[in-house]
Amino acid sequence: MEFSQQTVVITGGTRGIGRAFAEAFHAAGAQVMVTGTGPVPPADLIGEYHPLDLTDAESTERFCRHLASRDRVDVLINNAGINIIKSLEELTPEEFDRVARVSYHGPFHLSQAVAPVMRRQGGGRIINLASIWSVATKAKRSAYSAAKTGLVGLTRALAVELAPAGILVNALSPGFTLTELTARSLKPEEQTALTAQIPLQRMAQPAEIAAVALFLASRRNTYLTGQNLVVDGGFTLV
Repeated sequence: MEFSQQTVVITGGTRGIGRAFAEAFHAAGAQVMVTGTGPVPPADLIGEYHPLDLTDAESTERFCRHLASRDRVDVLINNAGINIIKSLEELTPEEFDRVARVSYHGPFHLSQAVAPVMRRQGGGRIINLASIWSVATKAKRSAYSAAKTGLVGLTRALAVELAPAGILVNALSPGFTLTELTARSLKPEEQTALTAQIPLQRMAQPAEIAAVALFLASRRNTYLTGQNLVVDGGFTLV
C-alpha cells in the first residue's frame, strides 16, 4: 500500500488514533496534513499542521476554503471528535450541539469542500471515524451515539452520490483502543475489567486501527464503499 505523491488530510491528527493515522500514512510515503485545535503544532508533529476548531464556524470555513483550493486531496480522514458523557437530564442543548458540530457537521463540511477536488483529479477516498457507539450504546451516550450514528448515515449517502466520480466513502468504527489518553484515564484494574468484556481479551493498539484505514484509502480497495467497518475485537457481538 503505497501513498507516494498522495495528499492525506487527517483531522485531529496530533494524538491518539489520529496520530497513528499520521504515522502510518507518512511511513507509506504520503504527504500528510493534520489538524488540531491548538494555535501552534506540537513539537513532535508529523506532517503539515493546520489549526481547526470544528465548533467554530469561521475556523471551519477557513479550512474548507483551503482544502477546496488545493490541487490534490487524495484522502480525507474525518477523525476529530469529542464525547460528552452526561445523562439526558444533565446534557445541555449547547453540549449536544457541540458534539454534533465536531463529530457530524464537521465531516459534512469538509467532505463538501474536498469533493470537487477529488472529482477533478478522477477519484479519492473519504474515511469517517465513527465508533462502536454507532452500532451499540449505553447510558449517558445520547449526544455521542446520535452524532456517530448520523455520521454513518452520512457516509452511506455520500458513498452513493460520489461513486460515479470514483470517490469511495467508508466509516471506520473503532472499539476500545489503548491510546495515551486511555492509559492515563483508566486505572490498571479498570483496564482489566474492560478487556474482560472483549472477546479478544485486549484493547486495540492505535496502529491496528490505522492498518484498516490504510487499506480503505489504498488502491487495493477498488470496490468497498458505503460501509461501516467495526474494529472492536468482537465487543459488539456479545
